Amino acid sequence: MLCWFCAKAARGSCRFCGRGVCEDHARFGPYLLQVNRSESRRRAEALVVEDAVQCGTCRPRPQPIPMPELD
Repeated sequence: MLCWFCAKAARGSCRFCGRGVCEDHARFGPYLLQVNRSESRRRAEALVVEDAVQCGTCRPRPQPIPMPELD
C-alpha cells in the first residue's frame, strides 16, 4: 500500500477511512472501541485506544447518526 499523500510506502492505515499513510503523514489520536452502560453505576463508560493512526484528511462525525432501520 502507498501513502495517500506522497506515494511512499505506507506504514499504517487510517483507523477511520483506511487510507494508507507513511511515517511523515501519520497522525495519532483517540479511537472509541466500545461503550458500556453499567447497571450498578447507571452511567456510560468507554474503552478508548489513545494513539490510533489517523490520516488527518477524513472527518469522523462528532455525533452518532440515527439508524432506525436497524431497530
